[in-house]
Amino acid sequence: MKKHRKKIHSVSLREQIKKEPGLFTVYIFLRVAVIGVMIAQIFNHDWQNVMLCILTLILFTIPSFIERNWHIDIPNTLEVIILFFIFSAEILGEIRAFYVSVPGWDTALHTITGFLSAAIGFSLIDIINRNENTNLFLSPVYVAIAAFCFSMTIGVIWEFFEFSMDMFFGLDMQKDTVVNSIHSVLLNPTGSNRPVSITGITETVVNGIELGIDGYLDIGLIDTMKDMFVNLIGATVFSIIGFFYVKGRGSGKFVKRFMPTMIKKHLPSEESDKS
Repeated sequence: MKKHRKKIHSVSLREQIKKEPGLFTVYIFLRVAVIGVMIAQIFNHDWQNVMLCILTLILFTIPSFIERNWHIDIPNTLEVIILFFIFSAEILGEIRAFYVSVPGWDTALHTITGFLSAAIGFSLIDIINRNENTNLFLSPVYVAIAAFCFSMTIGVIWEFFEFSMDMFFGLDMQKDTVVNSIHSVLLNPTGSNRPVSITGITETVVNGIELGIDGYLDIGLIDTMKDMFVNLIGATVFSIIGFFYVKGRGSGKFVKRFMPTMIKKHLPSEESDKS
């Protein structure tokens, strides 16, 4: 029985590679690139980056794991974007320091996160909504709002994670921003609830040491709120597109490229197993 199942799995894998050569090529290319980076980091004795490479390789397997075990079909477009997103965030963003050296890199990734999270949330709710075994008949507006809230929740949880890493492990995931003005009630000498504004800040001194920056250092707040705003933009865009998709009941081909769907798993019969 086990040998029979292994044979079926290997055949289906070959058929999948033959059916989706583009996806397989992207998958192999990215894995080879990550392995190459990992080897370089081993020679550099940078074990933190080695662990990031291992984490990346593990994350690459999640889409195929979900398809095989949860009977969910992930569209090729969505799967390719997910793979490149993981590579861009972990390898290019962290190891190659694109978060620092490339302006807008973090913003672009958070926008994509909002878009993809809304797509995943939308598909999960739509699968339940269309399931014959459930009595839910949700309107397109409700599905769109629920998908939007799902995406924003994912964004908030990620910001909680970044804050926790910075607070408890001394990292800097919530990047700092240089500003030239601050407005704070703590600086009001009268103690009233009226902010005192300081503008035209050109330098910051901490413990008598000048930091060498052209302004005041905001520690993560602006970066966090910017990430939430662009997540909102991505979530809003897909929620609107998804609304018209559900209202037209699947007439749009664009949305189908981003929405996972439920598939039926055909297992060999007991008679074939016995044979």
